[in-house]
Amino acid sequence: MKVLHINKFDSTGGAALAAVRLLQAQRAYGIDAHMLVLQKQSDSQYITPIFKSIKGQIFQNLKFISEILWFTRYEKDRQNRFTFSPARFGFNLHKHPLVKNADILHIHWINQGFISLPGLQKLTTLGKPIVWTLHDLWPVTGGCHYPGNCDNFTSGCGHCPLLKKPGKNDLSAIQNKRKEDIYSKGTIAFVGCSQWIKNEAEKNSLTKLLNPPFYQIFNPIDLNLYCPAPKDEVRRRLGLPRDKNLLLLGAANIFDPRKGTQYLIKALKNLATQHPKLLKEIELITFGKNTNIFQEKLAFPIHDLGLVKDEVKMAQLYQASDLFILSSLQDNLPNTVVESLACGTPVVAFNIGGVPEMIHHKNNGYLAQSGQWDKLSEGILYVLKNHEQLSTNARKFAKNNFAPHIIARKYNEIYRSFH
Repeated sequence: MKVLHINKFDSTGGAALAAVRLLQAQRAYGIDAHMLVLQKQSDSQYITPIFKSIKGQIFQNLKFISEILWFTRYEKDRQNRFTFSPARFGFNLHKHPLVKNADILHIHWINQGFISLPGLQKLTTLGKPIVWTLHDLWPVTGGCHYPGNCDNFTSGCGHCPLLKKPGKNDLSAIQNKRKEDIYSKGTIAFVGCSQWIKNEAEKNSLTKLLNPPFYQIFNPIDLNLYCPAPKDEVRRRLGLPRDKNLLLLGAANIFDPRKGTQYLIKALKNLATQHPKLLKEIELITFGKNTNIFQEKLAFPIHDLGLVKDEVKMAQLYQASDLFILSSLQDNLPNTVVESLACGTPVVAFNIGGVPEMIHHKNNGYLAQSGQWDKLSEGILYVLKNHEQLSTNARKFAKNNFAPHIIARKYNEIYRSFH
């Protein structure tokens, strides 16, 4: 059985990271798996880009720009430009040799000029079973990636709050109906990385009508790379202080509204105000884009690593830290939480999305109600006080739930259910 994973990138974004880890897990398990991407940055022999030439790269950029420009006439405001994907422009993959040769097509994230809705329809009509891992909710909405407080996707979309002129038959309603037509022509199973996103997806009107199978499977993690290590030694190698409590925080884009950065800043300011002595005991490690905001807003000493693309380096950051803080207000199954727990580093986070499926309150981390930044402050103190037991529990949970062979076996069972 030959499985082809399809994702826009192989190294940029959480979906790419999760998809590549699944590819690696499946190959180690004995599954003949490959991946087709728009842009390749890794050196894996099992990952193939659509184009390799400079001309092809220019063509890719034109598709992306066309997609963005086309949507500007519909967007409500520029800030939310990338929260809605119209899928008007993209590439037709149905004639690609890897697609033709595959027994199973496994889709991950295909937006922003990679695969259009017409291109998706060409894939569903090939007669090949499709497994679609839900890294967000776009596959089952009229265009948004995360509905937030909007529940229109449960009744066919329309009146979309992200559009300039929302209405009963707006772009979201049109696209929802288009997806219904596309999915009705294929054999599709959806997999939620978290139980939360699976439950949300099942509420959608088109999935209720077509009744496709839904499953829940966590993302895998390399437990040999992401593992506990002696903190003093790791800190020495990274040039970090060995006599301080180090708090790790960051994201690919700190300014993404979903990341709740304003609440994280409030929580840390509150910690400094209520416990001034901690300014000499706690230091921060930051990573990602736009992390300079922490240096501007906070009094704690900060070690800024910027964008970290090397997985070995990323694992070391978790190993060196006493805890990781996640302030996301909307999220599915953040890779950062998976990575942190695997390294035995407890996590303090808001109780949102799929996060409570990984962080068990006061067992391997601390959960605060969404937006309650003062409770994040309390969580930091709790984890520092009870670090040893929480750390042990974190690693145990990761081994029992994120082990590559466990995840590969579960996906293999879905693949075989088609035959």
